[in-house]
Amino acid sequence: MTEETSAARVQDEAVQFTSELIRIDTTNTGEAATTVGERVAAEYVMGKLAEVGYEPTYLESGAEGRGNVFVRLPGADRERGALLVHGHLDVVPADAAEWSVHPFSGAIQDGYIWGRGAVDMKDMVGMTLAVARGFKRDGVVPPRDLVFAFLADEEAGGAFGSQWLVEHRADLFDGVTEAVGEVGGFSVSLADDLRAYTIEVAEKGIAWLRLRVRGRAGHGSMIHDDNAVTKLAAAVARLGSHRFPLVVTDSVRAFLDSVTSLTGLEFDEGDLPGAVEKLGPLARVVGATLRDTANPTMLTAGYKANVIPSVAEAVVDCRVLPGRDAAFERELDEILGPDVEREWVTRLPSVETSFDGDLVEAMTAAVVAEDPGARTIPYMLSGGTDAKAIHSLGIRCFGFAPLRLPADLDFTALFHGVDERVPVDAVRFGARVLDRFLRTC
Repeated sequence: MTEETSAARVQDEAVQFTSELIRIDTTNTGEAATTVGERVAAEYVMGKLAEVGYEPTYLESGAEGRGNVFVRLPGADRERGALLVHGHLDVVPADAAEWSVHPFSGAIQDGYIWGRGAVDMKDMVGMTLAVARGFKRDGVVPPRDLVFAFLADEEAGGAFGSQWLVEHRADLFDGVTEAVGEVGGFSVSLADDLRAYTIEVAEKGIAWLRLRVRGRAGHGSMIHDDNAVTKLAAAVARLGSHRFPLVVTDSVRAFLDSVTSLTGLEFDEGDLPGAVEKLGPLARVVGATLRDTANPTMLTAGYKANVIPSVAEAVVDCRVLPGRDAAFERELDEILGPDVEREWVTRLPSVETSFDGDLVEAMTAAVVAEDPGARTIPYMLSGGTDAKAIHSLGIRCFGFAPLRLPADLDFTALFHGVDERVPVDAVRFGARVLDRFLRTC
């Protein structure tokens, strides 16, 4: 097989695998009884790897069906630290009634691959799988060991995936010094002739918080001055409408400085949120990295219309900037007051590294080789990824799932959104970049 034919096959397989993985419903509801498909997807991945000679390791955390897959490809320099390439197999729920195309069809039409997980993150899994197979098939020996990991449960915090593996099977990460995963490497059109590719170097901490208020139970027809629902509603309203202070972290400053250097756009400290809005759709993500956030997402109280309950609860999705944990908790105390009980449902740390080093240079070189004139810029993700667990092992983590996107595509809106889709050409481009990157990293 010629080099050109092999490259074309890798790109074809990246598109095929993305589509086929989407067809496997791996909905993660956060509840064991209604989470499906991770083992099926893991078995699919293992089958594709075994076809070309890998001997994949399959692991479950003890919860049936929560499948994780690892393989290691030895590199030329076994003394160098290994590189981990990781992706998750689960997706968030999707209501088919809201979609133009069935969310688990994996349909390829109008130049896109459609379905839940197309961008989060079965496109990267498909590209990784295709490149890993190509290396094995062609006898490629990378510069250093490559560890490929396909993980469960990322969408619910990784308790049955990355978190469990780090706590119970850290040996799988032996020798790994750096890692690349999702939500980075996608292009942003800063001008008609200027594309920048975002590389994630940081992400906010995740803190899912349960609030609980107690009151006196009673009859709904009577005057009642100790109503748990009323007190909770007031506390949730205070928290949900609160604006935490603006904080420009090192990673956000590096992003803003990069954009200014490339475009001349100034970010006035006097109205930083307004200046960020000039970035268009990307402002949705960048704006959320300028401050901590606390968004109420769930309310629970009562069991009958005429009974005032003694307990009311709410869940709040908090996202905390690096270095802000103590200050964030002090503000929570002030906003909520002493009568609101707090319980952390999930608490995962922020992650931050610098935008420098040989790995960054290799990512940049691979992008520029496929898109001459492009630039790479660092940014912080407002959400979270499996990097939170992986980082705890001292591994330096980046988000790099390369995609060259149409200038008019509101890409960030597709994450967990209706009609999630990824351009076919972007997946083919990403497979080429990832292949080049892993040959030189």
